Amino acid sequence: MTTTKRLFTIVATGAVALSLAACSGTTTGSTGSTGAAIADCNVGISMPTRSLERWINDGEGLKTQLEDAGCTVDLQYADNKTDQQISQIQNQVAGGAKILVVASIDGKVLSPVLAEAKKQDATVIAYDRLINGTKDVDYYATFDNYKVGQLQGEFIEAQLGLADGKGPFNLEPFAGSPDDNNAKFFFSGAWDVLLPYVESGQLVVPSGKAPKSNDEWTTLGIQGWASDKSQAEMDNRLSSFYGNGAKVNVVLSPNDSLAVGIEASLKSAGYKPGADYPLITGQDADKANVKAILDGAQSMTVWKDTRTLGKQVFTMIQSIAAGDTVEVNDTKTYDNGKKVVPSFLLAPEVVTKDDVQTKLIDSGFIKASDVGL
Repeated sequence: MTTTKRLFTIVATGAVALSLAACSGTTTGSTGSTGAAIADCNVGISMPTRSLERWINDGEGLKTQLEDAGCTVDLQYADNKTDQQISQIQNQVAGGAKILVVASIDGKVLSPVLAEAKKQDATVIAYDRLINGTKDVDYYATFDNYKVGQLQGEFIEAQLGLADGKGPFNLEPFAGSPDDNNAKFFFSGAWDVLLPYVESGQLVVPSGKAPKSNDEWTTLGIQGWASDKSQAEMDNRLSSFYGNGAKVNVVLSPNDSLAVGIEASLKSAGYKPGADYPLITGQDADKANVKAILDGAQSMTVWKDTRTLGKQVFTMIQSIAAGDTVEVNDTKTYDNGKKVVPSFLLAPEVVTKDDVQTKLIDSGFIKASDVGL
């Protein structure tokens, strides 16, 4: 099914709720608890792994919305194995899925299976990770991934007083999995803020792992976003470059799973939360990391309310199934090498110890009991 692409300027993420309401009158059939029904809706959802809390929440949340609206849904998790994800997508198409929602493990290897899907008239939505090297991806729904990194960099800048000339501080930067297209945007957003301070000497990287440009981000990449690998990497840096009383002052961690490993390494090396504990960034607001923030072992996390992302993808599926225009708000940024993919970007936000209650708990994103409150 083909749809007409049109650019909408969305001034706030609250517009997602409005778009849900606007679409609800365009479909027919039984109305579920979402308040919007979708006719003739067979959806395959392909998530990368159950090993990260957020992907479980994303997959189950979207599945519930779709089933409440009367859709047939096949949700699969691929255990971070690309061959398994390809096989699962093939099975979903063979099972009649006409809309595919794919959070790719490796966005460069799905071209053949998506070409097969197109032959069956399936519409493809890339979910939070861009699918590269294929014309057969129709839409991309994600958060502003460059902004995620920018928020991390700006947090470090403000907390250390770098704009006021303070320093030097010892920095250790990390980057995400080299096969995840988003990791490039996360790092670039942060490094565009921090690199000038590295060049001026206000930030010093004792390990030498300080790329001279964003293009070298993969040299810092931690495969699979694995906590044990980030812990091993931090162990190596601390033992090799921080003798004779030298201390790390700040760690740029692009997400919470890497932060878990980094924090474990610091603990093993004798670092304890307090006035001299390093600043550590993160992303995803995972429960363990929110607890770490409350305990002083992590400084912040960038919260991407994935419920909002799920609602936006639900809205896109409504429009696709009804043959209506699919709303996007970016038609320039995400070039996958074969096309610029029409995208809908949502806004992330910083969470610190001071607003765990108001942002995460009061909104229902997590329960107070999940983080020891």
